Amino acid sequence: MLAGTTSGVGKTSIACAIIHGIKKRRYSVQSFKVGPDFIDPSYLSSISGKPARNLDPWLMGSVGIVKSFVKNFDSDFSIIEGVMGYYDGFSGDSNYSSTHHVASILKTPVILVLDASKTARSIAATALGFVKFHKNSRISGFILNKIGSKKHGELCRQALSSLRIPIVGVIPRNPELIMESRHLGLIPVSEQRQLQSKVSNIAKTMSNFIDIDKIMQIGNKVPSFDSIPKEKNQKQKTTIAVALDGSFNFYYQDNLDALKKEGAKIEFFSPVYDVKVPACDGIYIGGGFPEVIGSALEKNSRMQKNIKNLAESGIPIYAECGGLMYLTRSIDYGSKKFKMVGLFDTTTKMQKRLKLNYTKASIVKDCLIAKASSTIQGHEFHFSELESVSKDSKFAYDLSIGVGIKNQKDGLMQHNTLASYMHVHFARPGIARSFVQNCIKYSRR
Repeated sequence: MLAGTTSGVGKTSIACAIIHGIKKRRYSVQSFKVGPDFIDPSYLSSISGKPARNLDPWLMGSVGIVKSFVKNFDSDFSIIEGVMGYYDGFSGDSNYSSTHHVASILKTPVILVLDASKTARSIAATALGFVKFHKNSRISGFILNKIGSKKHGELCRQALSSLRIPIVGVIPRNPELIMESRHLGLIPVSEQRQLQSKVSNIAKTMSNFIDIDKIMQIGNKVPSFDSIPKEKNQKQKTTIAVALDGSFNFYYQDNLDALKKEGAKIEFFSPVYDVKVPACDGIYIGGGFPEVIGSALEKNSRMQKNIKNLAESGIPIYAECGGLMYLTRSIDYGSKKFKMVGLFDTTTKMQKRLKLNYTKASIVKDCLIAKASSTIQGHEFHFSELESVSKDSKFAYDLSIGVGIKNQKDGLMQHNTLASYMHVHFARPGIARSFVQNCIKYSRR
């Protein structure tokens, strides 16, 4: 597990560097990401060559985490990138859903990244605090990042020597080793080929300053898990079209796998480049940044009309965040206004304030993914809001935690479409099955 004292200390870059270093030694690597983030896993995947998986106790539960980890661990090593600061999670009074929580569930050793840019001897006080804060911190090594000079590095080494925890990396300060970011984090790798090359170069350069062999030794000192019987996918019973391009690419690989397991064939399509949705019995439009390429989405009016017609015919459509935005009348992005599908009679307006929360919803109406009276947990992170939502709008979710679309209501319903700001992980039982069954029901019509 690679953890950090705070966000922004370089976890993603260093995780990529470790993956690169292990692969250079001709071992395979499976990457994981703690938390609900969609973007960081794309960086890890680009270096490992395998889809990264998310591990989040709030979204998946402890059993779901172990199951996903064991099921997807088919490599020589796994590297798990943490989230935020090591002990940051659901609340300020517990470690729940923190990097430390996941490390404890999986019993993994932890490498802690320390930002040394504005400190020397005081770095030992920070490190000691993290080691002693919990009776079993699991911290087995340190990486010093943003070291200013050889002398600076020596001062930090001297300060940390009394802790008797190995320093497995000393990385110099270098502006070229910083990844670009956007308002919700790093920029998805899928958007830029140049960025893919930069990620690779950063990983290669950083790995030269990390003791990969020592990290591999630390990683070998872990207990084994009981194997989990491999689950076979059911016979294909239905086809679900999944929007995937530069506008919509926020999907958990586990979600797509869960749909396949329940008997769905997945067909990808692009709302930017294709003129119509492929033949299918259901549509899944994930999150992303539709506002960034709103002009291209607007120009493809044939696709917009096709999706609206399919929605009005009753085809099941499940949309999250960016997908919700796409189904509104328009997206207002600064001085620009882009026309969208218009299934929902409301406008998306970009705001300056971020809504970032875990979410918990009571299902108040039967919907595509759950029955009334059940509960689901997810997360939301968005800068947009829906304006002029009509009073007679139908919502499937009442949120006890989170903001949602309006007055803590989320999950807009129209025809057979469910669209929400809440992102859901299909590790929770029944969600994928419900969606697939609704698609099968439509196909029989």
